[in-house]
Amino acid sequence: MKKAKQSEATRTALLQAARELFTERGYADTTTEDIAQRAGVTRGALYYQFRDKFGLFHAIVEDLYLDIAQKVMSAIQARQKEEGDLWDAITRTGTAAYLDACLDPAFQRIGLIESVAVLGWEEERAVDEKYGQGLVRGAIQELMDAGLIAPQPVEPLAHLILSVEHEAARYIARADDRLTARKEMGASLERLFDGMRVKG
Repeated sequence: MKKAKQSEATRTALLQAARELFTERGYADTTTEDIAQRAGVTRGALYYQFRDKFGLFHAIVEDLYLDIAQKVMSAIQARQKEEGDLWDAITRTGTAAYLDACLDPAFQRIGLIESVAVLGWEEERAVDEKYGQGLVRGAIQELMDAGLIAPQPVEPLAHLILSVEHEAARYIARADDRLTARKEMGASLERLFDGMRVKG
């Protein structure tokens, strides 16, 4: 049991150190020696926990996407408990929680800017499918079942909405004034989603 806890502590330290360094320097300018040194472990321990630097980066991207999905779901559920307004909970509160998460420097650099370059388009899409696509798909289906969105094929709409939100996130990440970009993009997305709502 003690060995398992030590292994978990080592893994956590490596993930934290790598996340900090990838955020500060980027993937290409971070070495496994840098990561091991900051984590306070040997390179051997790094290679025991992760296949290589790529495997460590992949694990961090997964953690970032999972964390954001959980924040969005928690925000939606909390809003529904407070007011019970499904449309506002999903389209406004859910989108706001996602855009707020995009202000995190680690997600900006690792999840939005470097993930496609390092993982490749197919692998990045697989991570996105695992954590983002299912969440968006479920939200659309819920809105459709409630009669708030016109009946239509869910899958293409889910891809479209996720693409729009990712582009919004990348716009924020690359902006000189990110807080203003976040505010403006949030308002633009609200107007866009409101146009999809069934009237009456």
